[in-house]
Amino acid sequence: MLAQPLGRMVVDKTGLKGNYSFTLKWTPDVSRGQMFGGPGPGAAGPGGNAQSTPGMPPAPGSSDSSGPSIFTAVQQQLGLKLKPEKGPVEVLVIDHVEPPTPN
Repeated sequence: MLAQPLGRMVVDKTGLKGNYSFTLKWTPDVSRGQMFGGPGPGAAGPGGNAQSTPGMPPAPGSSDSSGPSIFTAVQQQLGLKLKPEKGPVEVLVIDHVEPPTPN
């Protein structure tokens, strides 16, 4: 899922159908405070079942941090472009909670 490494919701507007399996190689941007070292299973796109290669991408703080950003990697390796947009988001609001009553 791209939402984890990006830290925001990702909406699929590609129109592509089906499942895809691929490896996306990129380097996390630690300066932006990303919490995840790389994409996990299913991490790359619409219906994607991406599998990360062991050791790829390099962990934050490792010696190899010269790889592409996730934005560049998605465009160069998959031919897709991530575009930031504003739009409606489904939100669940809980305004009151009570413990259950015994029967």
